[in-house]
Amino acid sequence: MRFLKLFIIIPLFLNAELVIEITKGSDNPYRIALIPFQGEFSFAKEANEIVKNDLLRTGEFYIFDEKSLIAYPPSEDDINYSDWRLINADYLLLTSVIESNSGIEARYEIFDVRRKSKIRSSKVYGVTNNVRQLSHYVSDGIYEAITGIKGIASTKILYVSQSNNLDSIYKLYVADADGANEQLLVKSPEPIISPVWSPDSKKVAYVSFETGIANVYIQDIFTGDRESIIKKRCLTCTSNEQISSPSWSPDGKYLSLTLYQDGNAEIYIYNLQKKNLTRLTNHYSIDTESKWSPDGRKLMFTSGRSGSPQLYELDLRKLNKKPKRLTFEGNYNARGSYLPGGEGIVFVHRSSDQFQIAIKYFEDNFIIPLTDAKMDESPSVSPNGNVIIYAISEQNNDILAGVTLSGAKFRLPSAKGQVREPAWSGFLK
Repeated sequence: MRFLKLFIIIPLFLNAELVIEITKGSDNPYRIALIPFQGEFSFAKEANEIVKNDLLRTGEFYIFDEKSLIAYPPSEDDINYSDWRLINADYLLLTSVIESNSGIEARYEIFDVRRKSKIRSSKVYGVTNNVRQLSHYVSDGIYEAITGIKGIASTKILYVSQSNNLDSIYKLYVADADGANEQLLVKSPEPIISPVWSPDSKKVAYVSFETGIANVYIQDIFTGDRESIIKKRCLTCTSNEQISSPSWSPDGKYLSLTLYQDGNAEIYIYNLQKKNLTRLTNHYSIDTESKWSPDGRKLMFTSGRSGSPQLYELDLRKLNKKPKRLTFEGNYNARGSYLPGGEGIVFVHRSSDQFQIAIKYFEDNFIIPLTDAKMDESPSVSPNGNVIIYAISEQNNDILAGVTLSGAKFRLPSAKGQVREPAWSGFLK
């Protein structure tokens, strides 16, 4: 789809710190008549609210208010398509959630009002105490059936939170894509930066300064177990950023990262099994912020070798290959990520005095700005390639925001503290 010095490891679930706010929807949204979930009241009410919010958050759906629904058909046989065309509904959803011997079961049916036909009928199973995750899977099924794109309501996001008090505390969280269901992974008085997911979304890598120098840690999401990599490192380095920007290869066997071992920032690849390093770049300019292509054959990074920060790409299949420059428009392009399909890249672009999130398709010679604030940074692309989450500064507050390729926008302001460095998981189902 192409449109516009104490640290604590705590696998602990807390109340949501982020609250979704839809700021702009698509110009031509799908109009959905969502018949309230049938079934046991507490389950049905919670599921109905979550699915509704999941669809609204995409910015691509208009959900009719319950008071404007002209009927509550209990089954397909009771649907009168002509009635729903009167209110200009595109789709009608019949849903239910019940408790079974093995947990809970959600059922949903999707009807195309204009074609007078059912386009999907499905069941989703979950555990009794997790209606939220079950509902996210229902949302993803609805989204995919209508748009043809896999949904991301059931995915997760990582982000770093910093307290506002004088003794700043840094926390690394994992949460649902809507900001709810937070899990605190790490808490430290020293900075935590550059969190990234493993390809299977079971582990995360991040940089922590808890020992006084930067180290990369790999941590299991579910157990909290973690390890520091590259243990034997220069302890006499004066740079504050001796190591940064880890990025996982698509097969999970390697990490690319930036090392300052000889006083200059260069890109290296770390073999997670053999625990050795291979140097990729050798230039007097800074080379940093590497990202793997979806097929694992190329590596994109930010470099100042042209006189200003620009994005370059290395073909890993060719020895001693000269990096190929990818961006030419403007004097600042950095923090690049590939789209999941490999058809383009998303990055931070400076236009005049504004830092915007922009996209460039490889078949085009121009870039497309997606945001219009003055200080947007750290973009992360959803696994379906349709949404970018990023960090913004608004009235001296650091918050997260999102934009879809169809132009819808949302924000996830924090109830407490500053939030930055978002990272999107892969598909979890």
